[in-house]
Amino acid sequence: MAHAAAARGIRVLLLERGGYLKRSPENWDARAVFVDAKYQAKETWYGADGRAFRPGLHYFVGGNSKVYGAALFRLRERDFTEIAYPDGLSPSWPLPYATFEPYYTQAEHLFHVHGARGEDPTEPPATGPYPFPAVAHEPEIAALDEKLRRAGAHPFHLPLGILLDEKGTTASPTSPCIRCEAFDGFPCPTNGKADAQVMCVDPALAAYPEHLTLLTDAYVSRLETDASGRAIKKVRVQRHGRDEAYSADIVVVACGALSSALLFLRSANDRHPRGLANGSGQVGRNYMRHNQSVLMALLRHPNPTIFQKTLGVADYYFGGPDHDHPLGLIQLLAKTHPAQIQGEVLPDWLEWLPSAPFATLAERTLSFWLSSEDLPRPDNRVFYDGERIILDLKETNTAAHRGLRKQLERLLESLDVHPTLMERGLYLGKDVPIGGTAHQAGTLRFGEDPATSVLDLDCKTHEIDNLYAADASFFPSIGAVNPTLTIVANALRVADRVIERLA
Repeated sequence: MAHAAAARGIRVLLLERGGYLKRSPENWDARAVFVDAKYQAKETWYGADGRAFRPGLHYFVGGNSKVYGAALFRLRERDFTEIAYPDGLSPSWPLPYATFEPYYTQAEHLFHVHGARGEDPTEPPATGPYPFPAVAHEPEIAALDEKLRRAGAHPFHLPLGILLDEKGTTASPTSPCIRCEAFDGFPCPTNGKADAQVMCVDPALAAYPEHLTLLTDAYVSRLETDASGRAIKKVRVQRHGRDEAYSADIVVVACGALSSALLFLRSANDRHPRGLANGSGQVGRNYMRHNQSVLMALLRHPNPTIFQKTLGVADYYFGGPDHDHPLGLIQLLAKTHPAQIQGEVLPDWLEWLPSAPFATLAERTLSFWLSSEDLPRPDNRVFYDGERIILDLKETNTAAHRGLRKQLERLLESLDVHPTLMERGLYLGKDVPIGGTAHQAGTLRFGEDPATSVLDLDCKTHEIDNLYAADASFFPSIGAVNPTLTIVANALRVADRVIERLA
């Protein structure tokens, strides 16, 4: 949003809660990243049952994208329509896929997406090829690709946001990405990952210094309206121990779905007693984060792959044997590290192995990320209980996720892997079910009816004329693909609307 506006001559003040993530060898240390959660926000939130947890939030320039996996998918065209599940409905979007398609194309170019059109049988229509060729499979993954095809599946190269020049499977001498094993979930000290800092903030600061100003360590404590309650008058900031205030013609909130909703809630005033723009009572509700599992399959031989996150399977995205409803997406994860396994509670069937088989296990694994759609429920929400932040979450659509796991098990039966999959609960230093907030969405849903939505179709709040949101909070449903590219595409779309308005 800031990049697009600054490039068009709009004066932008970017307020960032954190600072720059320090580049150091620890960025590649699996124990520091996954077990010690060095880069994760040092906050305690609570489930509705009172159980404390650390949310998977990262306060840096570039936000959560500093540690994301950079898998940049378009939502499928059918994801924009109503889909029935045994647990309920995935609602239709108020705008069709065609509205977002040109912005998806822009987003793919902006974030250097590497991919191969036509391989994924579920991919939606696109006006052109990916801007960069797919990241090459290493031999072990190429062999897996072939085995999956012989088993009747249609594996494809994952679309990745990456700054990589390669010949075969070797990075060029000047490539920012070096094809290391610390990509998925790690900060990248070589700036080879296409994150929001590397692709948007820093280039805009360099190219448009007269238009873009960045303030770091600037926590926005609340937004204040004018007396009418129809416009944001002041943005209150806590910075370096001081209270500061800023103002602008347009205020765009892009804190991530959870933190944006919390900012709206803690900014309540007489005109907005339940939180800003919350006449509908929907602020913080309809939270979605995907049903996700990290599963580790054991090979009968060592896996020498270094850069492993290159393959996906979407054959069951819209259904599968014994299921007439969508199941979800299967992706390979980056290499499993011994420290990650050491942080797990190992299952009983591994007791026969040596007392600390972490390195042995790590060198013989393939790790998969399974993602199924999470259905929006008004009672799935984030809110304040006094000073405590509560994330109330009841899992939905679990049958689809179990079905997806079963399909993966059936696929692997014909491959040279251990027939049992070990579920990895530790991912980015957190428990996936509630603390896994990487795919957060839906807390400020957009729509035409102010009684059932917070934002209008331009992602402006219905009730406050100069307040917009440009993160995944606007999602009415989440599909089963990673949400980042849709966030980027929509931010570019909203930027166009804001720029037109200011003009």
